[in-house]
Parts: sequence; C-alpha cells; structure tokens
Amino acid sequence: MTSSSDFKDTLKQQADIVRIVGEYVKLKKAGAQNYSGLCPFHNEKTPSFSVHATRQFFHCFGCQASGDVFSFVQKIENITFPEAVRAVAQKLGLPLPKVSYSSPAEAREAKLRTALLEIHERACVFFQEQLRKPEGARAREYLAGRGLDEATIADFRIGYAPDSGFLLRDRLRGEFDEEVLRESGLFSWKQEDSRQPSAISHEEKQMPTRNDNSERAENAKSAIVSAAVMYSKFRNRVMFPIENEAGRVIAFTGRTLSTEEKAGPKYLNSPETAIYSKSRVLFNLDHAREAIRKLDYAILVEGQTDCISVFAAGFQNVIASSGTAFTEPQARLLGRFSKNVVVNFDPDTAGAKATERTLGLLVEEEFQIKVLTLQAGFDPDLFIRRKGKDAYANDLQHSQRYFDYLIERARSQFPVRSAEGKVKAVNYLLPHIQRVPSRIVRDELSHEIAQKLGIDSAVLRQELRHAVTSRSARAIKAPLEAQVTDAERILIRALASATEMQTAGEHSSARDGAEEEFDPARQAQFVLKNERLHEALATESLIENLLNIKPDFADVMEAPLSDADRRVLASILMKEEEEQTPERLEGAVRALRRMQLRRKLEQVQRELQTSRSKDPARMQALLQEKVRIKRALMDPSLLEDGATAGAI
Repeated sequence: MTSSSDFKDTLKQQADIVRIVGEYVKLKKAGAQNYSGLCPFHNEKTPSFSVHATRQFFHCFGCQASGDVFSFVQKIENITFPEAVRAVAQKLGLPLPKVSYSSPAEAREAKLRTALLEIHERACVFFQEQLRKPEGARAREYLAGRGLDEATIADFRIGYAPDSGFLLRDRLRGEFDEEVLRESGLFSWKQEDSRQPSAISHEEKQMPTRNDNSERAENAKSAIVSAAVMYSKFRNRVMFPIENEAGRVIAFTGRTLSTEEKAGPKYLNSPETAIYSKSRVLFNLDHAREAIRKLDYAILVEGQTDCISVFAAGFQNVIASSGTAFTEPQARLLGRFSKNVVVNFDPDTAGAKATERTLGLLVEEEFQIKVLTLQAGFDPDLFIRRKGKDAYANDLQHSQRYFDYLIERARSQFPVRSAEGKVKAVNYLLPHIQRVPSRIVRDELSHEIAQKLGIDSAVLRQELRHAVTSRSARAIKAPLEAQVTDAERILIRALASATEMQTAGEHSSARDGAEEEFDPARQAQFVLKNERLHEALATESLIENLLNIKPDFADVMEAPLSDADRRVLASILMKEEEEQTPERLEGAVRALRRMQLRRKLEQVQRELQTSRSKDPARMQALLQEKVRIKRALMDPSLLEDGATAGAI
C-alpha cells in the first residue's frame, strides 16, 4: 500500500509544474529550461517570476517566493499543504490516499474547509430545486424580466431561497454538525422566546470554570448554544452563487424579492468564512479566465447581474467585484491573467466615484486601462437588454483611455475657463497622476493635461514634481541574492550537482585506469572542507548545509535549509545556463582565495593602525604578514593552493 509520503513524491514526479503554474500565470519560454511571467504574489511590471522545468520549482527574483508545485498551489490558493497535494492530484486525475496532517490544528482547519465546501454545494443544489418549485414563481419572473434564459440560469446555478427560515437548516442538519453550520455563514440564530432568563442564568452559573475539566466546559457551552434557534440568513431571495477559481461554491449573494422595509438590504452577501474572503474573490473568474487569457483583456463591471448579462451576450471575459469595492488583492488576482482591463461601471454619480477609485488602484498595479461609459441611465445589464449586444460591442470598441475619461470628468465638474476652475481641475487630476509608477508616463500625461486644460505645461509639471516628491520614499533593502558573487554561485551550483550525480549513478572514476571524470561536487567539497573558503561569506550557512547534505536527498531543493538559504539556492539554480567545467570551478576557487586574503589583509591593517602594543616582535610579525599577503595577491601562481591562506 502506498504511503502518503510515497504518494506525494510520485505525484511531484508526474506533475508538470510549468503546466500547473501556467493555469494561474501567463508563462513564456525564457531559456532552455526556464519559463518566466509576472509574479502572482506581488505587483510588478517586468517579469521576475521563473519556473524551472527540469528541477520542477519556481522562484521570484522580486519578492523571493520560492518552492515546488505543492507550495505554489498552497500559496496561491491560500490552503493547507495536504489540501495542495489533493488539488494537484485532482488536476492530474489521480486517486488520493488517506491524507495526513502536520498538527491537529491543521487537520481541524482542513476538515472545516472541506465541510464548508460541501455545505455550500448542498445549499446551491437546494436553492436550484426551490427555484423550480411553485414557490419559486416570483423568482423565475424576476429572472425572466432581467432577460436571463434557462440556459444562463443553469450555467450560473442561480436559485431561490424560500421565505421559510428552516427548510435549508432541516435539510443540512442531518449531515453536518450545528457548529459547522454556524461557521458556514448561511444561518443566523437567536435565543428561544420560551426560555426564561432565570433558567439561562442558572445554566450559565452551572457552567464549569476555567479550572474545571475542559471537556465538561465545552459540553456545557454547547448545551446553551443548542438552545438557540438557528434559521436561514437568506429568505425570499434570488440566489447567485459565488465560486472560486476551481468552480467550487464558496458564498452567495441574495437579491430580495420583498418590497417591505424589514426585508433587509436589496442585496445580501455571505459573511467572510474559512473559505470566503470577499476582497480576494472576483465573480465569474472561473468562467472568464480562459477568455481573458485568450483576448488579453478583461471587462470589469460592478454587480453579478451586470456580469451575467454581459457574459450571456457573448462577452465571456467579463468579471465583477464580489460584494465589495474593487480591492488590491482582486487587482493582483486579475493581473495573473491579463494586465489589460476595460472598466464598465454604472454612469451615475456613485458609479463614477467607484470608477475613479478603481482606476486609481489599477493604475498603481500598472494595468493598461480603458473606461466604457454607457448612455446615462443605463447599466450594462439594461443597456444590453434595450440596445442589444451589437451596440454594446460598438461602445466597447470605442472605450476611452483612462486619463481621457478623467480629464473629461475634470472639465465637466470644474469649468476651466477661469483660473479657479483650472486649479480645481488640476487638484482633481494630480492624485491620479501621482499613482502612475513611470516617471516618463507621468511627464507625458502632464503635457497632455496641460494642453487640454489650457495650462502652461511647465507649471503643471512643477506642481506634479512637488506632489510626487512629497510622497514617502519606499526603503528597499537589497536581497541576499544581490550580495552573492559569481564565484559563490559557481561553487554552490557545483555542490548542488551532487544529488544529480547520485541519481545518474556512481561515476567518480572511469574504468580500466582511465582518467577520472570531472565531478564538480566532489572537487568543490574537497576544497571548501579543507580550506573553509566560505567562512564569513553571505552564503556561509547555505554552503555549510550543502557540504553536510545527506546522500538520500534526490532533490537538493528538499534539503533541510532555512527559508533565506532556500531562496538563494533557488535564485542560483534558476540561472544555471553556463556549463560546469574544471576551468570555471578552479577560477571560482582562486577568486574565493583572493577574497579570503583581502579579508586577512584588512584584518592585519586594522591591527597595525589600532594597536598600542609595545611588543616589537608582534608589530614585526604583522608587517611581515602584510608583505606576504600582498605578494600573494600580486602573484596568481601563489593562489593555486591554499598555502598562503593560513591563519595569522
């Protein structure tokens, strides 16, 4: 029987990390074995994210994220490691063994997430069933009035939450614990009216204290919780499921059918849960992502109904923010598929303000942006129903550049015929210009704005310069990789090749007395262990760990290294285009010997300068050592062995 560890190793061998990462990141070939793209874990304009096809790992030279196919899926999906293994197995269509977890807490978290996904799937099926029943007639009329046919309703799994608060609860109670149902966000609860305050107080008084047995305490708490009446949060509403990238239902938006004030908000959204964070989800991305990749742009609308109508009209690259204003995590999520977007929010005042906020965020994330402004009084859904998809396609084709839109907004709000109006228009536009990362683009925009507002461009650029310099500077610390010399890189690659040599078989010497084959790992190990050339280097801990690596590691990236050392190793191995040769290795050793000699020379010079010793013999020894080191640095032949690199 295959253990979970064996299964993980087998799965990793079969998984093509380039294909799996390519489902989330647009990758391009960037060398014999490397693929590159924009990092999904931080904002960037120039690709610094690389995937190594042979070694099967990824590394970002910008944010230093690094790892194998499992850690990539774990990080990008925000799930536990066992769940990432499960997700990769599902992508490959392989059956799963029993999952093991590293801790009870991790097991509980994974169990809860699995249960919540199941609950939401069952709830979605329940809502779909209710829509087909006689009680769902009003919901069907509403959807028909919005122009949604049966095929679209089925595609988006739209349903109906009945007016009863107990049908869904009773359906799920037999399959899931009440505490898990509470965690789902689908239910609300209150204390039963029949319970007397005195009774509640008596139960509370009888609850064990913190010093009592914890199990008894939990049981007592559960008894009081179970005395509360639980009922459905969504009632008499058209239900729009919200799905994650994998197409699993994780939340709902419910549109009320009631006109009564006590019915609650027009749109009611699921609260955040262990599987749903509204600021990190884009509605319809699971359906739209392939079209976004193919067309290389997305249409961003405000609500689910707009999104569904635009999608049903044939524009399948449309997405919507989910129950929240557009956020930075959503922008980064979208940026994994395309950096081009058309923003199509409602043209009313609230929609215009939302457009401005979204534009500012997208500009900071370095998107190429256009704005589609529809006729006054028309949101995307109504426009398509009244004007048709051809009219929408025509307007989409003539979308404005985002700054043309902003300039037009500025001119409409602040007439620029007067000096006061020009000042207000410039003050309105300056924050948007400030967000543009490129100085060249900012300068071009300043010139364009000056022309359209009738302002001296030099004056405007001066204002912009003043505004930009007032921004707080970002302190950027040079990563450890930037401190690594070429010599260190060569020796680290040589040490890392030891696992490859073991995998290929024993071949440290040829047969029949022939000359030994070049083994970079063995030669690097011999020099570094004997001469300790890596001491005091930025990579000292990494090299020391590689020297002591056990032979049972088939993949050097799985060796027990610190996160910092693993990132350095990944960045070095990602750029191993040059072939390992005896000449390159010898050159690297000589370079480290020279570095070691320079450090010793600095040490001698410091002691000579600061020493107050009255011992003439010590001073004479230091001067002689200084001469010897300088002679060694000037004569390359003395660097062929480590004789001159001894301690003072």
